[in-house]
Amino acid sequence: MTLPGIDRSPAPWTGRNDGPGPEHARWHSVVQPLDSADAAPGVALLGFRSDEGVRRNGGRQGAAEAPEALRAALGSLAVHDERPRYDAGDVVTSGTDLESAQERLSGAVASLSEAGHTVIALGGGHEIAWATHRGLRRAHPQGVQIVNLDAHFDLRRAERPTSGTPFLQIAEHVGEDFRYSVLGISAPNNTRVLFDTARELGVEVVTDDAVEEMGPRRAAEVVARAAANADHLHLSIDLDGLSAAVAPGVSAPAAVGVSLAAYRAMARAAAASGKLRLVDVAELNPRFDVDGRTAKVAARLIEDIVGALA
Repeated sequence: MTLPGIDRSPAPWTGRNDGPGPEHARWHSVVQPLDSADAAPGVALLGFRSDEGVRRNGGRQGAAEAPEALRAALGSLAVHDERPRYDAGDVVTSGTDLESAQERLSGAVASLSEAGHTVIALGGGHEIAWATHRGLRRAHPQGVQIVNLDAHFDLRRAERPTSGTPFLQIAEHVGEDFRYSVLGISAPNNTRVLFDTARELGVEVVTDDAVEEMGPRRAAEVVARAAANADHLHLSIDLDGLSAAVAPGVSAPAAVGVSLAAYRAMARAAAASGKLRLVDVAELNPRFDVDGRTAKVAARLIEDIVGALA
């Protein structure tokens, strides 16, 4: 499969090796390069090496290193199914030219989605979501529901795109078909104008406190209901919605955050819906991670999703 503007030579996959054969399979031993247009539909990993959106938003840089860290954390995880797993390479932001990188990412997501793959986009700041969603819309123009696990709305207005603007960009792009649920919002970290913008756009909002009061099972039901009313699902996972004790390696660590159990339940519900087309795993910042803790959590969430795909 030809994906223009993609670095097809990310760091080699490595991991624990217990022996040959499917009974010893781990991610590093089964991931294949996506180099054929007629490859059987599967899960396609696509890296986004970008710090520019975070820089523009005044955050701590380092998210461009996330795709490599996520592949390393995934490498040794055991595989218990026959679903094809592909590595489609990385989109790299050159200097401050975020917009060109986002266009290349959109094109790659569109091609992968049209080929029937479930795309899992790795890393970068949350500016990734605008580019991946635009690409998904090129393949599936209508009926796309966004579920964002996040402490922030990312509905900011700014002179140019940042990691804080992606969902407002999407809203302006798709108009009346904007369907956005955000679970894990931290009220102290979002101004009243952001809550007002969410209300004007008809956003479904569940705060971090509300998610914790619900518990994992009921939080998963919120995701399942959102998916039931859509044709296609875009799950965006911002790791800064988790507690800093669980996910220290992000640009904006959460003082409270949502439990990992709730994140896992919501991610699995999205995968089990049968409508999941696109996943973002955003805001991992390896420079501030502790013992690779955040990368390992993100890798487990990815494995949860792949294992639960309908």
